[in-house]
Amino acid sequence: MKGDVEMTENLVQEITEEDTQKDKFLTFSLGNEFYGIDIKYVIEIIGIQLITEVPQLPEYIKGIINLRGKIIPVIDVRLRFKKSFREYNDRTCIIVIEIKDISVGMIVDAVSEVLSIPEEDILQPPELNGESNKYIKAIGKINSEIKLILDCDKLLSNEETENLINIQ
Repeated sequence: MKGDVEMTENLVQEITEEDTQKDKFLTFSLGNEFYGIDIKYVIEIIGIQLITEVPQLPEYIKGIINLRGKIIPVIDVRLRFKKSFREYNDRTCIIVIEIKDISVGMIVDAVSEVLSIPEEDILQPPELNGESNKYIKAIGKINSEIKLILDCDKLLSNEETENLINIQ
């Protein structure tokens, strides 16, 4: 657990010390899949904590957390992508991002690292039909690995964003 806290603190330090955010992505995992989000969206990374459920929200919106006096809605990215629920553990993190002028927590299995992915190594995703594919903006190649780069603005529809604003 202490190692995870240090790793998270180091990631946040990398994010804040970076003078340029271009081509920088925070990477995380959901099972065996690796994703990246543009660093400009990331506010902070915190460990999993008590989530207060709010009735009549979609299953993937787990509820709200109180982060230093600010109420933040939290979504489980696994459930948003129609994957099976996985019990939270000491590797589970909440990535707090800013999208559409609201702060939202994204529950992920584990945060990996901040990576630089040069523009020439970022490809358009193939045209595939599928619910989770609409959230993928690009594909990043890092050596022999692939990171699916999320389009944070598409994680929530305008209607869902309005509902979350009303919770805050």
